[in-house]
Amino acid sequence: MQLWNKLSKEDLEAQLREKGTKFVTISFYQYANIEDPQSFRDHLFQMWSNLEVVGRTYVAHEGINAQMSIPVKNLDQFRKELYEIDFLDEVRLNIAVEEASAGFPFIKLKVKVRKKILADGLEDQSFDVTKKGKHLSAQEFNELTDDPDTILIDFRNHYESEVGHFKGAITPDVDTFRDSLPLIEEKYLKGNEDKNVVMYCTGGIRCEKASAWFKHKGFDKVHQLEGGIINYANQCSDQGVDNKFVGKNFVFDERKGERITNDIISVCHQCGVPADDHTNCVNQACHLLFIQCESCCKKMENCCIPECQEIINLPEEEQKIIRQQTTVSNKIFKKGRSEKLPFSS
Repeated sequence: MQLWNKLSKEDLEAQLREKGTKFVTISFYQYANIEDPQSFRDHLFQMWSNLEVVGRTYVAHEGINAQMSIPVKNLDQFRKELYEIDFLDEVRLNIAVEEASAGFPFIKLKVKVRKKILADGLEDQSFDVTKKGKHLSAQEFNELTDDPDTILIDFRNHYESEVGHFKGAITPDVDTFRDSLPLIEEKYLKGNEDKNVVMYCTGGIRCEKASAWFKHKGFDKVHQLEGGIINYANQCSDQGVDNKFVGKNFVFDERKGERITNDIISVCHQCGVPADDHTNCVNQACHLLFIQCESCCKKMENCCIPECQEIINLPEEEQKIIRQQTTVSNKIFKKGRSEKLPFSS
């Protein structure tokens, strides 16, 4: 029984293009007690391989977090088999606001076992992540955030909120979720115990853990946007609810974003013109995530700085040597931050 992929990314993408399969991109999560994550992981990989599913899923003792693309023809069967798993029965599936205009959000199926489905830096054994805050629909979210006694907090990272966020939201300058928990408590929540706290994130997983954590810490009026920005945008579209989100919603797949409104609230990190398309520098020894306009993209060949552009035009063997001499790129650069980019945050 094959429980992992054997083909390269290029071969898998070629297969997808040849088949011409139409996909729908979804995400879901569920906090639950999974006794044997490895066996559960193997079961999911086999089940989803049979349905030609591609995407990325993390499984841990605390639950599951999944982002994937499913062939439209297999969506009903996927939902049926998923709901047959007790703790995933009727779990909310967030449907992507928009599909990729070219290429595929995901190329291969990855199901990995992790210590946690969301790294948080918390070691408090008495913390129960299932004791979450109150979920809000799009309409309830709008009504509560109109209240002047409400604190609205974006629980995403700086490079996400930079291209899109809710009107009036606090957008903490953080690089990771684990950074956000202590900062938000100390800077924004302490002294405001009597106010309503409303949190939001991309699909809900970060807010769910954060709302449970702050309730554990003694904050009572804690709320979260159910299903995050993705579900909110779909509810606004389907139910005619006023949309209070502006800009683009950053997503963690090949699309790197889905447009919610036509507002462009950020700038190209290289030239400063209005732009909100993220690029990963194609120099694999760098791979910095940054915002790049179409003009700079062509001029710089999808690179962040001239040195990277020079490297990608070297013979492949020389590029390999450079990569071997470079330490892990995400420890060199933080996403969306580099002193060499004149307009980065």
